Amino acid sequence: MINSIEFYYDFTSPYSFLAHKRIREIEKKEKINFIYKPILLGGLHNLTGITAPVFIKSKKKFIQQDCQMIANKFNINFKFNNKFPINSLNLMRGVLVINKELNNKYIDHFFDSYWSFNIDLSEQKNIKNILEKIQINANNFFNDIKKQETKDLLKNLTKEAFDKEIFGAPTFIVNNKLFWGQDRLDYAINEFLN
Repeated sequence: MINSIEFYYDFTSPYSFLAHKRIREIEKKEKINFIYKPILLGGLHNLTGITAPVFIKSKKKFIQQDCQMIANKFNINFKFNNKFPINSLNLMRGVLVINKELNNKYIDHFFDSYWSFNIDLSEQKNIKNILEKIQINANNFFNDIKKQETKDLLKNLTKEAFDKEIFGAPTFIVNNKLFWGQDRLDYAINEFLN
């Protein structure tokens, strides 16, 4: 019997944000354990040979409208970030170096900062401000994300996702079945419960 749902995500993915917000609500009501699996979406796209939708003008416009529609449906505070897309490399490495007790706070704050409050997370000063709010030492953080072991770990997690035939974020895995997209969260939960 499975006891968790794997959730592959990247902070730069608006659909990952929307899935994350729904997961937080589901966790309050259901005894479902979600395992957050950080990946570098740009790296995954490179491995799979995919052009990110944001680089296709008509798709980017659609994504903005689509995400707002989903956010409205689920009453999620959402604002499409003016600095989209950004390189999320440092943020995703950060998930791997912070104290595990602060993991949920880190994920919540960085998702919200980018997708609810329109903060430019490509600016190091903005990252520092958020780290201070959640009581993470910024100097240690920036040193740790530059370590080769941290770089390798994120590369390996992204390669692991590719090896599982994941091609985008968010993706959920339950019973070795892949569910891609925030709109497949309910299907993943059904698989988990059955």
